[in-house]
Amino acid sequence: MSKTFFVDLTKCTACRGCQIACKQWKKLPAEKTENWGSHQNPKDLSGKTIRLVRFNEVEVDGRLEWLFFPEQCRHCVEPPCLDAMTVPGAIVHDEETGAVVYTELTAKEKDPDSFQASCPYDIPRYDKDTGRVMKCDMCIDRVKAGMKPACVLSCPTGTMNFGDREEMMALAEEALTKAQEKWPNAELVDADDVRVIYLVQTDPDSYYEMLSADASSIQKGPMSRKQFLAKLGRPVKRMTS
Repeated sequence: MSKTFFVDLTKCTACRGCQIACKQWKKLPAEKTENWGSHQNPKDLSGKTIRLVRFNEVEVDGRLEWLFFPEQCRHCVEPPCLDAMTVPGAIVHDEETGAVVYTELTAKEKDPDSFQASCPYDIPRYDKDTGRVMKCDMCIDRVKAGMKPACVLSCPTGTMNFGDREEMMALAEEALTKAQEKWPNAELVDADDVRVIYLVQTDPDSYYEMLSADASSIQKGPMSRKQFLAKLGRPVKRMTS
């Protein structure tokens, strides 16, 4: 059965344990950072930072609130980036887990930037030092060995959850119902289209403009990759009464 992350942002404290655990497991080097006016660091994803906890300050009913968003590849059910691949084997869509895995063959792509351009969430990043295109691979080596992804194992608050898709969908719906008692506008973002489902307490754009893809062309039945790529705006809302 395919796997899915459920990420409950109402529980995230921005401890960044997941960000560090990702670097540690993947043996990715640290990056030189600078104070740019935010506790978020580095400032953006890169070929050496494939998981990043984003910070945003918003005003709600006259009160300041911090919103935290641990960003990673969404492992799309129908990955648009597959259409950008020109070198066979550069991207592997694992049938068992659903993981979208970029291999060392991405270094042979003539236009590595096309992967980032094809992604509705702006995730893949080119690493100029290795020539590879990098992103989260669902810790597929750990998952295949029966372990949880490093980010999930490191999370102390219950924000990060991982398991069989049906189990995670049920957990997400249950958490949504509970969250809406406190935050009526809470929703699950793009739940039908991705394997990383975020529960947000307010408009996804308040967290980060690329948190969600567009649902302006919702359709019944399977979506083509090109239709998925065309989604650029409001999120799929799976809200309960």
